Amino acid sequence: MTKLNFEAELNGPQIRAVKTIEGPVLIIAGAGSGKTRVITYRIAHMLETGIPQSAILALTFTNKAAREMESRVKELTGKKLQSLTVSTFHAFGVRILREEIETLGYRKNFSIYDETDRLQLIKDSLREVRISPEGVDLYALGQLFSNVKIGRLRWEDLAEKNDPLARGGFEPVYREYQHGLKIFNALDFDDLLVLPIEIFETSPETLEKYRRRYRYIMVDEFQDTSFIQYRLMKLLADRNVCVVGDDDQSIYSWRGANYENILNFERDFPGTREIKLEQNYRSTTTILEAANGVISHNANRKEKTLWSGNEGGKPIELFHPQNESEEGDFIASRIRDLLLREKLTYDDFGVLIRTNSLTRSIEEAFLAENIPYRVSGGTSFFQRKEIKDILSYLRVIANPDDDVNLLRIINTPRRGIGKALIAAVTGLARKNQSSLWNAMGRVRHAPIPLFEDPTETWDKGRAEIDGFMTLIESFKAEILGGSSHKGWRLSQKVRALVETIDYWSYLVTEYRKNDKMARWKFLNIESLVNSIETWETDEDNPDPTLYPYLNRISLITRNDENSADAEGGRGKVNLSTIHASKGLEFPVVFIAGAEAGIIPHERSLEEGGGDVEEERRLFYVAITRARDKLFISSCLKRRRLQNTVDCAPSPFLAEIPPHLIAYHEEEKPVEDLEEAEKFFALLKSKFT
Repeated sequence: MTKLNFEAELNGPQIRAVKTIEGPVLIIAGAGSGKTRVITYRIAHMLETGIPQSAILALTFTNKAAREMESRVKELTGKKLQSLTVSTFHAFGVRILREEIETLGYRKNFSIYDETDRLQLIKDSLREVRISPEGVDLYALGQLFSNVKIGRLRWEDLAEKNDPLARGGFEPVYREYQHGLKIFNALDFDDLLVLPIEIFETSPETLEKYRRRYRYIMVDEFQDTSFIQYRLMKLLADRNVCVVGDDDQSIYSWRGANYENILNFERDFPGTREIKLEQNYRSTTTILEAANGVISHNANRKEKTLWSGNEGGKPIELFHPQNESEEGDFIASRIRDLLLREKLTYDDFGVLIRTNSLTRSIEEAFLAENIPYRVSGGTSFFQRKEIKDILSYLRVIANPDDDVNLLRIINTPRRGIGKALIAAVTGLARKNQSSLWNAMGRVRHAPIPLFEDPTETWDKGRAEIDGFMTLIESFKAEILGGSSHKGWRLSQKVRALVETIDYWSYLVTEYRKNDKMARWKFLNIESLVNSIETWETDEDNPDPTLYPYLNRISLITRNDENSADAEGGRGKVNLSTIHASKGLEFPVVFIAGAEAGIIPHERSLEEGGGDVEEERRLFYVAITRARDKLFISSCLKRRRLQNTVDCAPSPFLAEIPPHLIAYHEEEKPVEDLEEAEKFFALLKSKFT
């Protein structure tokens, strides 16, 4: 094993964190402070001092993080790591259960149910206790069962709640669900943590066996541990336990994370040594000062101040566009400008948003500027099913011979054109080497059946096909010919199409147990119609008709691989929710939609401010993703449904020290001849 050279690779606090291996240790690792490096060096140091691999247990949250940690330790030590345990919490739970589950009456060949299996068992359990699954939100009931199982809720407390689900008398269903799991020798995801705890709490000798085995325990991203994960760690840990985290980056309470576990750790492990990693290796001083200024307003946190050796830095640019379209244009134009003026590639840019609903105007601006991008933490606006459905209608109206899009909408919403009829029409088209539309026309006008089928089914199917074709033809005349509403714009005609096919009722039927999802999807369609209106009323748009619009949208939904190749392999801009950006960093970051009601989200304000501190942590995470340059935009107005509403800046913007902010002003055109020549020389060099 190569002897580790700490002094060359680590700073003072990092070295202390690596070498302090006895007793309880709390490492507060600020954003960009080299947390992963410290963890891997710490494990390598333990191995160097003679601690056997089998005595070390390192727990983290994702398989990717576990693989990376193990790979880096292997690289540092040059050793094969056959006995070292680097694992996610749930994978570690499976390891224990494979050895010990028989003590609970299960067999070792147990199954682990995924979400589909779990919901099916809940549905069966409802029937067993004579409750119809119809009208029951199975997902919400599953969440209730999960909270009861892991101890976040008790049945006796539920009677006091106003939630109908909580008062629905579902305790017998839960007991039946648990009974079903036992009968089928199956576990759900929560069991992978709950059952090891049950084994340890009911069998002290088994717990002692694992405590003797794992004498050194490390937990990464400790601020993201849940109550149940903390409980498992606390049972296993004797004295030599090290947890690494940052309470300022705890942003997952909605999935059970409890940042207070950092405070609980100090209480439960007396004599804890605390080591703070405050030197940031990522960002400029300007960005860190801004982040410190914001997060200092949170009361429930460990006091720390990030600092950087990267002194100075460009001011944070704050821009107040008139609306979301201007915001998207601003982001796209700044990316184009920085690509030309500085040695950057597309993947040097991160555009961060609080919610997925904000992607549309940014994606359209990227389309207009031919900027390749990827969407992280959600689906691209134009790839969402409801948006693709409406666009498919428009594509078939423009070109009825488009088989792919016709098949998408022929029975969406459902109109009685079933799979058997579609298969028969497809066979007819193949036989005549024609499009499906052409084959449907033959069926529509045929006096006798054109394929084997009972007459009553033929007549019904032909009537449905006739109705569908009439719908398309009428809107083709409406949209392309302007037959009855010549004064209407394209956006108004598309809205009429959505109403005519009654897409709202279709969504209500599809999501009858989740009306929030139905409403959200319909709001997306409204956003699409609004974007068409913005596009067609642009004074620089010479031809606001259907064909140019569809050509424009086709570019935005182009194949991802082709888009990367088309840009010479310079990567893609990362358009991401803030949640999905955690752990990432970019030379240039844009935070879009920094408005009250978006961040902090209006839900956190409605709940009496209980989650405002988490929203501030989320904003802090967004700021600290930036290495060199940060832009923040806050719209003056934003479209909501069919209305334009006034927006107020996020209150978090006022928490950034004013001397760090520069208000964006549009750059003047280059007028100096010498400067112009330099600019075009730079432009030329980019493409040679």
